[in-house]
Amino acid sequence: MNWLNYHHLLYFWTVAREGSLAAAGERLGLSASTLSMQVHSLERSLGIQLFERSGRRLSLTDAGRQAVRYADDIFNLGREFVDTMKGRVDPSLRLNVGVVDGVPKLVAYRLLAPVLSRPSLRWVCMEGTLDILLTRLSSHDLDLVISDAPIPPHAHTRAFNHPLGQCGVSFFASKRQASGLRRRFPGSLNSVNWLLPTKSNSLRRSLDRWFEAHLVRPQVVGEFDDSALLKVFAQQGLGCFAGPTAIEREICRQYQVAVVGRADIKEQFFAITMQRKFHHPGVQALVDSARHDLLKLSPT
Repeated sequence: MNWLNYHHLLYFWTVAREGSLAAAGERLGLSASTLSMQVHSLERSLGIQLFERSGRRLSLTDAGRQAVRYADDIFNLGREFVDTMKGRVDPSLRLNVGVVDGVPKLVAYRLLAPVLSRPSLRWVCMEGTLDILLTRLSSHDLDLVISDAPIPPHAHTRAFNHPLGQCGVSFFASKRQASGLRRRFPGSLNSVNWLLPTKSNSLRRSLDRWFEAHLVRPQVVGEFDDSALLKVFAQQGLGCFAGPTAIEREICRQYQVAVVGRADIKEQFFAITMQRKFHHPGVQALVDSARHDLLKLSPT
């Protein structure tokens, strides 16, 4: 196994952060020529070019930018390790959460609320596709993943689904448009402009089945991976959209829209962890709160 030379990585990381060999040398107490040789050694060991050189100017290559991200994680974790070993940080007070990009941002916030209310708990929130987040979960970069779908059968990660509950789905439109659409709901939704999640999203599949069952032919003008971006477009009156009934009031207030009607669709949410039992108090608090509060709310 080829071990990484962490001194070389530190020198590279400092040069990248400081922007030049001279500034990094000043910070580290080393000459620019020494730093240059150390960075060259790291490049040779990795077999890649980390910097592009033009005279005295340095700019990161694509590989260099990726290396910086890894170095950030490595040295931040190193500082945390030292603090923990010296008794300055309780390792159980850090919670790393992955949120699947199809989960509405307001739902994610409400789910994380009991964690945010703990002043001694440091939390990190990441967003991505379910596949990517499951990979990070299996490598223990994450303590749990919040998802709008369970682990798919084809997933290689051996993890556990913990249902948080389910809630209904409501339809929204601009205030001016919503009042007219309510009169003949759901028939009024036929041929109306719609902003929908992409077809990989579990809510989209449920909506497509609902439209078919109610003989509604939506005029799809936009599809989005990001639920928050979808709502911003809807706020400008570009089309109707769907969202969880449990956060109806928040959606209407934040995006200045109104409810058109509600569908007999149930949107589910899950916490996914590597263990069957919860060992982290933050995970336990999040799951307990979701099961007892968030997903039992009904609109008023």
